[in-house]
Amino acid sequence: MQVALARRTLTPVGLWVFGAAASAPMVVLAGGIPAIYATTGVTAVPLTFVLVAGAVALLAVGYTAMARQVGHPAAYYGILAQGLGRGWGVAGGMVALLAYNAIQISLYGLLGATLAAQWGGSWWVWAGIAVALVGVLGVRAIVLSTRALAVVLAVSLLVVAVFVVAGVGRPADGGLSWAGFDASGLMVGGMGGAVAFCVAAFTGIDAPGSFVEEAIDRRAVGRATIVGALVLGGVYAAAAWAMGVAVGPYAVAELAAQPGSDLTSVILGRLGSGWVAVAGVVLIFAIVTSKLSFHSVIARYVFAMAREGVLPTGLAGADSGTRVTAPRGGSVAQTVVASVVVAGLAVAGVDPVTQMFTWLSSLGALGLLCLLLATSVAALAAPDWVRGERAGVWQWRIAPGAGVFAGSVVLVAMVGNVGPLLGAAPGSLFPLLLPAIVGAAAAVGGTWATHLRQARPDVYAGIGRGTPATNAVPDAIHVSI
Repeated sequence: MQVALARRTLTPVGLWVFGAAASAPMVVLAGGIPAIYATTGVTAVPLTFVLVAGAVALLAVGYTAMARQVGHPAAYYGILAQGLGRGWGVAGGMVALLAYNAIQISLYGLLGATLAAQWGGSWWVWAGIAVALVGVLGVRAIVLSTRALAVVLAVSLLVVAVFVVAGVGRPADGGLSWAGFDASGLMVGGMGGAVAFCVAAFTGIDAPGSFVEEAIDRRAVGRATIVGALVLGGVYAAAAWAMGVAVGPYAVAELAAQPGSDLTSVILGRLGSGWVAVAGVVLIFAIVTSKLSFHSVIARYVFAMAREGVLPTGLAGADSGTRVTAPRGGSVAQTVVASVVVAGLAVAGVDPVTQMFTWLSSLGALGLLCLLLATSVAALAAPDWVRGERAGVWQWRIAPGAGVFAGSVVLVAMVGNVGPLLGAAPGSLFPLLLPAIVGAAAAVGGTWATHLRQARPDVYAGIGRGTPATNAVPDAIHVSI
């Protein structure tokens, strides 16, 4: 099926914007960092962010090297298919769809609860309005989404910078404390939970890989992802450090755990109530743009897998002949899924924050961490025809090998300490449900691949290889001549 996304429409800056906006710095500042302190009691949260950012950046080296070579919008699906085998590709595609949808839908709970607290009404009403808004924006050309994401991201980073100034400008102990970066603070009982929370803060940083078919420069995918992880790691570490400095590194956990505490607003309020109001507004827009970024990634996964016949081919429908400026079929499919899940959780009476947001975002973070780890393995195992003639030792051997080690340590820490994220009682088996769901999605994908190999060998043969040749579907500049 010779249908392609609109090539050469996304700049290197646009790629970075999608990854950083999906990670949502304002959400991490307002909710993530206080939750880490309150739940784990770890003082070395800033150092934890630095270490996790390093691990994610290492994992991203193999991921982006493969993404550039494979050039597939369903990045994990295409990478695993060409690096480890077709069955692994479909399994990875199913896990990616599960993980991205879980994260995207979790944000509807957070947004609905935030708006209901500020303006009244039921959370699910606000969530429903947001589903409709994202659905409308999702079928528009990618350039329009990029502009919206860039503006919100820029203001979000400004607010975070102001927060850091407010925090370090009036230290609780009369001087700057560096306890947050003391390595001895890592040797505590809540460290595994802190790692798990920090991993969740980086979800979405891998988004640029799904826009490789639309990128002006494929090489920018690596820079956008790896630099994005390192930059955001620095931003989050600085914000966590400033919060500890502002109220005291050994008191911040207790203060953050107090009912109704809002350390972010309290510290921003030192520079005037106007900044608190700005932060509240930016938080809402940041959640919306984060959902839009994940929505765009999911739409591309559905489009690309449908283009190859792994999903129903009708979902690869083009909005303008053979060149797609927005994958409408995938976009509509994600909107329908989000609507059904949000409605189902609302009817079930699920709490939008402590259950819907926390559970689904944790599920998504776990799934994406597993996929990043798998892509490093794929980079190590990739055949020569995938790596290319100019394959570098760092990109294809050293960094992926180090990433497998670092990622495995982080994964073990996350799986072993996912309970605090979910608020589960000690000894509860409930946290094991998350890795079981991820495993089940992979099993479904592998089973479906086996079915395709037997029933539709032509489709099976094309798994992960369905990107049209450059001349098969001309770029817009060629069409206009």
